[in-house]
This record gives sequence, C-alpha cells and structure tokens, in this order.
Amino acid sequence: MTISALISASAAKREAFLAALVRAPSDNPPGDCAAHAHMTAKLLEDLGFRVARHDVPAELAAAHGMISATNLIVRHEFGPGPTIALNAHGDVVPPGEGWHTDPYGAAIIDGWMYGRGVAVSKSDIATYAFALRALIDAGVKLRGAVELHITYDEETGGEIGPAWLLAQGLTKPNYAIAAGFSYSVVTAHNGCLHLEVTVLGRSAHAAKPETGIDALAATTKLLAALYAERDALRAKPSALPGIGAPGLTVGLIAGGINTNVVPDKVTLRLDRRITPDENAAAVEADLRALIGAAVSETAGATCEISRILLAAPLTPAPGAQALAEALCRQASAVFGETIGSTGVPLYTDARHYAAAGIPIVLYGAGPRTIEDANAHRANERLKLSDLHKATEVVALALAELLAD
Repeated sequence: MTISALISASAAKREAFLAALVRAPSDNPPGDCAAHAHMTAKLLEDLGFRVARHDVPAELAAAHGMISATNLIVRHEFGPGPTIALNAHGDVVPPGEGWHTDPYGAAIIDGWMYGRGVAVSKSDIATYAFALRALIDAGVKLRGAVELHITYDEETGGEIGPAWLLAQGLTKPNYAIAAGFSYSVVTAHNGCLHLEVTVLGRSAHAAKPETGIDALAATTKLLAALYAERDALRAKPSALPGIGAPGLTVGLIAGGINTNVVPDKVTLRLDRRITPDENAAAVEADLRALIGAAVSETAGATCEISRILLAAPLTPAPGAQALAEALCRQASAVFGETIGSTGVPLYTDARHYAAAGIPIVLYGAGPRTIEDANAHRANERLKLSDLHKATEVVALALAELLAD
C-alpha cells in the first residue's frame, strides 16, 4: 500500500489512540506526568515501536515546578543519513471552567474531538507516530532516521524535556519538526520573559497611614508605567509575518496584610513577549530599569526583581528552509489550497532545538488557527479530518526529505 493509503486505512485507530491520550489527565501544573508518559509508551509499543523511557530525576523535576516527568524517544533507522526528530508534548494546562463536554472525555461532535490537550499537543503525538508507522509499513526505500520525542514539560518551559534530552546526549538529530497548531508551517516565534516583582514598603495602622510606606501605592505607579510601556510596544511590530508587536501582561498580583493595615508588600508577575527582532538581554535590562524607576517614585519604597523564565525567540534558520518547503509543498497538495510559512506570537519548545544548532520548524495537526482550536481555553477541540491530513503531510514530507 502507498503511504497515503496506509494513513487513510489507519484513521479509526489513530482517533482511538488520540482519545486514549486525552482521557488520561496530564495537567501541568501540578505536573505529575510520569504516569501519562508510561501509558503513552505502551500505546506506542502497541503500534510496534521500541520506546526508550528517560525518567527525569525527582529533584530536577521539583526544581522546575513539577512532580514527575518521563521523556520518551522512539528511533527508527531506514539507513545511513540524517536524523529528523519529531517533538510533541503530552503535558497540558489545567482545563479551567466553561466546558460543555467532559474535558477528559474526548467526545466527538460533528467531526471535532473535544478535550484538554487534543490540539496542543496530544494530537501531534498521534500525527507523528502514525506518520512514522506509515513510512515503515509502506516499505519505501529511505535514508537516515526518524525519531519521536515525546516530552512532558512544555507548559513549564521545556527545560527538563527537549533541553534535558539534548544536554544529556540522549539524542543528536540533524533536523527537527515540533508540534504545530495551525495550517501554516511556523518558522519563527516570539520569546518570553517572566519576571516576579516584589514591591516593599512598611506597614502601619490605617488610622496613621502616613507613618508607613504604602507598597500598594508604589505598585499603582508601577502598574501605570507598565501599561504605558505596553501601549508603546504596540507601535513596534516585528518585520516577520505573523509575529506582531511585543506584548506585556501583568498576570498575577497579591499583597496586603489586612483591611486596616497599610500594605508592606505587593508581589506581581509579568509576561513580556520578545520578538525575533529584539535582543532579549536588552529587553530585560530595560524592563528592570523601568520597574526600578517607577517604584522609586514612592519615597522609601524598594523592589526586588527575580527572573522566572527567559525563553529566546525562534528565528528562521537557513537549514530549516528545506523542512519548511517540503511541508508547505505537501500540505498544499493534501489540503488543496496554498499553505505557506509564517511566524507566531507565542513561544514553544522549538527554541531548545534551535539553541542546540538544530534547524527546526513547527507543523502538525490543528485547526486553521489557534483560535479555532480553543487552545488553552474551554472546549479545546480538533477537527479529525485535520488530524488525518496532517499525518499524511508529515509522512509525505519525511519521505521527500529522506528520499534515497
């Protein structure tokens, strides 16, 4: 049978495989994901693959805010030549409220499967596994090797997933494709800086507020400065299509002692998106200076700033052009419309492969846009026809790239 015929014949099996992944929770946080990884390994073994399980040391997982994580590697060698890795993550954000179906139910309604992680990115565990299975079963003569990298910490930064696998020397691919979430092939994405800011004052009785230093008053000035900066950033869009302008969001805030006490401490966390056009170190330095200057406007107030995350942007790499071109060519043929490459404003694990000098692009199953998928929102969903088409695209692109 041809690659396309094999993929068509395996549609029901692929849907059942994805449903099993969705029905097993792997929320991160709390990040207790080893059990899901071992279940996934068993599903892959049932497909005929040999699976290497790499348990992350418990203390390392804890240092990255997780309880447990196990990374999986499947490797199939067709012959001498380059290795292409396919990376998808099995950890997901918690479901939250507002679902009209069980977030772990994998319900199928009007051709769409619903469930947390069905689009981001458990679908691509299925996409990549069945693409590789079709290549093997078709008996096409190819060179090189294909690896599946199934990791479990994308939602907390990828440091004990792809970054750890690469640092440990457990894999050394020549090229990589990471999970996608739209029809387009992604060649660039934003970076991200997370800072925790603690504004410090001095408590006092609310009857005598002038005897204290109001940390919340200082924070109010800081917030005004941050939101003014956010407005200014909107006028500085990236030159790369799809990236947009840099972003700045204050996502968490907490503080105070009691209603009748001048607050002595307020803590907030912020998210600064960094475009590929920007220098990450300069962005952090400028933001720290802005924060310090705003807090100092309140006499006696001070602040402490801690970096929680610095994820570098992904920029188009020369070696990734062949990957993008093959995927765009095959996707255009399978979908019957022109599929091109673009950038996206979020950040992903792909940056770890790029940092290791491995050319990488993002492509996989997913609705036309991330909004269509309800990614990270209630009622996350995936059109099953997209799952099958993306599997065919990946398999055909790999066959093209590894043609003997």
